[in-house]
Amino acid sequence: MKWDSERLTHLIEAAQGKRLANLCLRQCSLVNVITGRVEKHDLAIYDGVVLGWGDYEAEQVIDASGMYACPGFIDGHIHLESSLLSPPEFCAAVLPRGTTAVVADPHEIANVLGLEGIRYFLQATERLPVDVYYNLPSCVPASPLETSGAHLRGADLLSLIPHERVLGLAEMMNFPGVLQASPEVIDKLLLFQGLNLGGHSPCLSGLQLNAYLATGISSDHECTSLAEAEEKLSKGMTIMIREGSQSKDLDALLPLVDEHTWPQCLLVSDDRHPDDLLHEGHMNAIVNQAMVKGMDPVRALAMVSWTPARHFGLVRRGALAPGFQADFTLSPTLSPWNPQHVFKRGVEVARAGRLLSDPRSWPQATKPPASPMNISSFSAEDLTIPAQPGRLRVIGLQEGTLITRKLALLPKIQDSQAVADVARDILKVAVYNRYQPDRRPAIGFVQGLGLRRGAIATTVAHDSHNLVVAGESDRHMLHVADAVRKMGGGMAIGGEGGPMELLPLPIAGLMSDQPIEKVVEALRGLKQLAASWGSTLVNPFMALSFLALPVIPELKLTDLGLVDVASFSLVSLFETD
Repeated sequence: MKWDSERLTHLIEAAQGKRLANLCLRQCSLVNVITGRVEKHDLAIYDGVVLGWGDYEAEQVIDASGMYACPGFIDGHIHLESSLLSPPEFCAAVLPRGTTAVVADPHEIANVLGLEGIRYFLQATERLPVDVYYNLPSCVPASPLETSGAHLRGADLLSLIPHERVLGLAEMMNFPGVLQASPEVIDKLLLFQGLNLGGHSPCLSGLQLNAYLATGISSDHECTSLAEAEEKLSKGMTIMIREGSQSKDLDALLPLVDEHTWPQCLLVSDDRHPDDLLHEGHMNAIVNQAMVKGMDPVRALAMVSWTPARHFGLVRRGALAPGFQADFTLSPTLSPWNPQHVFKRGVEVARAGRLLSDPRSWPQATKPPASPMNISSFSAEDLTIPAQPGRLRVIGLQEGTLITRKLALLPKIQDSQAVADVARDILKVAVYNRYQPDRRPAIGFVQGLGLRRGAIATTVAHDSHNLVVAGESDRHMLHVADAVRKMGGGMAIGGEGGPMELLPLPIAGLMSDQPIEKVVEALRGLKQLAASWGSTLVNPFMALSFLALPVIPELKLTDLGLVDVASFSLVSLFETD
């Protein structure tokens, strides 16, 4: 909010009833996230600010006697890129569901485009009806075990810190670098002292966790067990309970939240895919799941408004109280929360799940930077794996989590080559570097995708977003990978001489420039073909996208090779002892 003496004077007058309020909600059931109670009030708004409750006259009066009012939702940790939508289209999708602010980590686009990508995001989210704040990416690349499109040091981020919507440093996923006091990591941590320092430390505990927290890192969204979350919370961390499209930790972590701990807990999405956004919603869906599982409704609503606002220092946000920004929703029921009316700065912006303005009338971003795709051709020879003694190290996918298993399985040998084994659900997977011209791919094997034919490929491949392809034969893999290359990035499933489904993602190979309905329609075609070919995963493309993430246990594949995350090192494909 920008203030001057005249605006502040008028606000003081309106709060005392000496000046007509703009809006008054008569007899609404106000969800007071500060007291934890539902209170019956006449709520007054002036100039986008909550005046409070009392005897107010207003230019517009709404009979809200059958409605509950609560603050707009704040997602405290999300990657906009994972929605596959451009920033304005993302905002258009979540605003009618009650989300009025998010804290985003532009980690994905930064790994593709560097500072140019972050600046594009900052510009693309200017003056939108959802406030998009940023924590700057801490790990570009995420680790030295992969090749990304950029390398951002502390000095590179320095110029962005003064931006009014930059809050701090995002998830420090290079926890080995923290523990080893890597000079580059130390530079970034020093640069952001006094600002928000986000964490990412799966399974870290004991003295190592103490050392990690001694740097000032204050949050974690990677807890997958109650014991892990309890230790981290007891040591001062804010626990972000994640319930996204891929990682679902609400069931495991719900017992963490009680009358003493809830102020240190947030509900976040981290990643939300477009079909989930369209059909289920955003933070409203997570809140309602928490309520169904037994969480007190007011507490659940506080964990997507009051607690994120306090954690990130978003002044005058996250509550409906005098002087707070008038971002709120109205629902006919407390549980479930069903945002029938969404207000931003005191103005209704969505009703019954629909925007009241055309997103094309919103401020438009400049043209996004070109998507890198420095792969000129594909060679069958690059995918061959000569047979060797020993067992294969195979990546074992698991539904509902980013954590993979480290398997050691007997290889299928054909013509002196290790090949995919559909009968055992073992597919070949390759990661192509799309930033440096014509590099040979890294090859591995994965179990759990379930495809009995064809291949799937994507340039949404956390965190460096190289081109990942998996399939039951080399020729199908080459055919589908080439289709993704030709469209400049995106997702594809198909096979040589067979059907093909495509989803072009021209913005950095990560996001579409189309409305959510068209993106979901294309994604549905991809998933339906995958299901018809045997995959039982909810979203095989999202599962594939995390196979190259070398900071989440146990075994991953990057463009540099097979990564054992526990030892943070490259390992051979064959295990001989």
